[in-house]
Amino acid sequence: MSRTRTALALGTAVAGAITLASVTASAAPLPQAGSTTVTPAGHAFQATLSGKATFKAGSVTITCTVSVATGSVPGAPGNSNPAGPVSSPISAPTYSSCTSSMWGVTPTVTTSGAWSVSMQNGAPVTATMGLPVGGLVVQTSGLASCTVTAAPTAPANAGGTWTNGSPSTLTFTNVSVPVTVTGGFGCPTSATTSLFNAVYKVTDTTDPAQQITVGP
Repeated sequence: MSRTRTALALGTAVAGAITLASVTASAAPLPQAGSTTVTPAGHAFQATLSGKATFKAGSVTITCTVSVATGSVPGAPGNSNPAGPVSSPISAPTYSSCTSSMWGVTPTVTTSGAWSVSMQNGAPVTATMGLPVGGLVVQTSGLASCTVTAAPTAPANAGGTWTNGSPSTLTFTNVSVPVTVTGGFGCPTSATTSLFNAVYKVTDTTDPAQQITVGP
């Protein structure tokens, strides 16, 4: 066999092996998420900001001290998932009593659209807040007029952790959310992400004597 034909045969064999390996790898099953149950089934809840929430885009930080969202645990059997998270819609969180790290600038935070929260049992329990397109907009007035739009082109997820307690808490720590920033002098127009920090206390408003909990 000539060198050319030998090289061609070897190349074909190698290509076939790579193709087979690719097919085998793609066919490998993904790890299955653990079971999740949120209780009490069907109960309404309120998430109230504890301390402050911050949004940092570039060198500018917006701080709010009041924020509230409401929702409901899905009714049974929807409050339990044997192989994944339990999701439910929530109201668009409101943010007020907000200040800016820029002197002479006053921010206003507006939210809208269909928001959601998804709980996944584990160690730790994870919670994902879903933002709709353009669901959060920060506008500033005063010495700088800027507009910061979160999830500008597609829905976004803000991942946090859940801690069962009395009340239970939902924590977001340096969560990166895509943004666009428009405006003139002083606006961080080069920023493409914003870091979000907040801790919410979650209480059962159907029966205040009970707690919203996440388990297997």
